[in-house]
Amino acid sequence: MDARKIIIAVDGYSSTGKSTFARTAAAKLGYLHLDSGALYRSVTLKGMESGAVSKECIDAGKLSELLGSLDITFGKTADGEFHTFINGADSESMIRSLKVSSCVSQVAELPFVRGFVDRILQGYGAGKGIVMDGRDIGTTVFPNAELKIFMTADKRTRALRRMKEMETSGGKIPFEEILANIEQRDYIDAHRKTSPLSKAPDAIVLDNSDMTLEQEIEWLGNILKDRFGICI
Repeated sequence: MDARKIIIAVDGYSSTGKSTFARTAAAKLGYLHLDSGALYRSVTLKGMESGAVSKECIDAGKLSELLGSLDITFGKTADGEFHTFINGADSESMIRSLKVSSCVSQVAELPFVRGFVDRILQGYGAGKGIVMDGRDIGTTVFPNAELKIFMTADKRTRALRRMKEMETSGGKIPFEEILANIEQRDYIDAHRKTSPLSKAPDAIVLDNSDMTLEQEIEWLGNILKDRFGICI
């Protein structure tokens, strides 16, 4: 592990494995891993529980008021996994549900929600030594990140990965329903007015449709060594 600390911004489409890739890279580098999607999912979950968010509509005033009482942090569980905690409670499994997935892109469109999330992320990133994944990390949150990666993969491959992930957690959702959700999220993420999903001009594309996680990390290791002299 190299002593030099940089910011690695990982953007891309849903279910491309951004979080797994970023979390693994962070562990190998001794960096902190931040999943911006978990923050948007946390806001969405609490918004749904409070009645401020539903598939049909979002009560922006009520949701904005709710943000004042939300304390969202990242921490390790007893088995060493990094989870998302909302007001001190481990909420990782709840924020990954398809119910939350069906509303998170609409919530993430709201400028005041994006501002709330950006402030949390920028606070964590002040000391560098982080790997952060999301939709607009390299374009909006950390436009000066030393390394920017844009992840993509075939839509059906992403839907299959998402289905397997949910089955592991005990959920069983039809493949076509998951695929439809991914296509809807792709469209919303790319067309929202505030910080739409887009590749930063200086980002490197990683299409992992036919790659294993080990191959992705090897790919990253070569870039880090060639560009920064950092070994993982």
